[in-house]
Amino acid sequence: MGKIFISAGHSIFEGSFRDLSEGVGGMIEMAELIATRDLLIAELRSRGIAIALPSDDLNSEEMIAWINSRATSQDVALSLNIDTVTSPELRGATTYYIANNTIRKRQAEIITNALTKRVPEITNRGAKVDTIASIGSLSFCRQIIIPSILLELVFANTSQDRLLMQTRRRDYVIGIADGLQAWINETATTIPVFIPANRIPITKAVTYPVININLNGQSYEEKGILVAGNVLVPADLVDRLGFDLSQIPLTCRLRYQSIVYVQAIALRDLNTSVSWDSTTRTLYLKTIFKVFTGQIDQIMGVGNASEVQLLMFLKNNNEIALTNYGDLPHLYREEAEIEGVNHDIAFCQMCIETGFLRFGRGIEAEQNNFASLGATSSVSATAKLSGASFADQRTGVRAHIQHLKAYASNAPLFKPVVAPRFHLVARGVAPVLSKLKGRWAIDPLYDRKILALIRRLYESAGIF
Repeated sequence: MGKIFISAGHSIFEGSFRDLSEGVGGMIEMAELIATRDLLIAELRSRGIAIALPSDDLNSEEMIAWINSRATSQDVALSLNIDTVTSPELRGATTYYIANNTIRKRQAEIITNALTKRVPEITNRGAKVDTIASIGSLSFCRQIIIPSILLELVFANTSQDRLLMQTRRRDYVIGIADGLQAWINETATTIPVFIPANRIPITKAVTYPVININLNGQSYEEKGILVAGNVLVPADLVDRLGFDLSQIPLTCRLRYQSIVYVQAIALRDLNTSVSWDSTTRTLYLKTIFKVFTGQIDQIMGVGNASEVQLLMFLKNNNEIALTNYGDLPHLYREEAEIEGVNHDIAFCQMCIETGFLRFGRGIEAEQNNFASLGATSSVSATAKLSGASFADQRTGVRAHIQHLKAYASNAPLFKPVVAPRFHLVARGVAPVLSKLKGRWAIDPLYDRKILALIRRLYESAGIF
């Protein structure tokens, strides 16, 4: 039997932007994570399970390197995390796993099922692919060479879950330990999992199953391999597609039979559609898009998603929003077309700013403020609510589109100005999403979050 690496909070900033020293409802997140981790360690050791702990002083990148330098076959890794959510009614525990890995999905379900079996009051939000994370991937799931799962214990600003974990911590820990024990026992019966290209290869011969590759509807002449549920493709294919191989971490590569392979899912971040058919053992890659990927982050332009596709995307992420906002996709397409703004970018930015129309963060639904637009100083001084307010949904959407155009273009508006700070923006300073960082929001990952959501929109719509 191998050992379990347990991280607590090292990945908490991945896709998040908040000060952990600010406790929610008297709860300091890191302190809660450490308390849960320490109790979990004691429980696992009492069961005779070996544990390895990265130092609390390490950042996420250092923690991953620490684990990879010490991991051996049959080891596994778990990251404990706590998140916040814009809508306090959301509850439950979630596990995240690397996308397109059916083995890891089942193992992630073992963890959540064991936890909710022990504490049935917890909502089981299930096992989710890491591509739905705010930045489109989770390095803990992608870059660790052994099977790794990220467990989101609770939403810190959900009072019921917070109180439940604080009063039932022992039961939480026993449930997690039950899941981990089942997982490590299963891993003990499998072959070694992954020796990346920058590690000395193992001397014992290992044979990985080969898989088929379908590239843009055609069978590719070379085969890929299947390693512990992860699909890998030859690095030469990445070069032939014109991608920069250096963008894929060495920990996501493997040298096997004198050929270097890379994780196929890493190509998704390079604007490639990646899907896996486990029945035929075929990897499907699509690089010929209906959307020109070189312009995916250009704010001025034409969007690709239809009104129905936007509506279905909203429904899949917050169905209840359709009750009051069913016309919003139409409004975004119409207002964006008038001003020449990419409606896909505007709509996805709205989804991020409002939490798929759940609001919160100081903006109320009745404000019709879909992009966290600020008011002018004179209005802010007397306003009871944070941010700008608009008379109706169309005006709120129009203000959002106009504010985007102010940043992205010097062209005049076609409609009267309703964006309160339009005249205060230096026109044309942010033609692409990356330029909005530090202007629209101070989150250093702001553009990556919008792009990740656009990719999810396009995948759900079949655009690529």
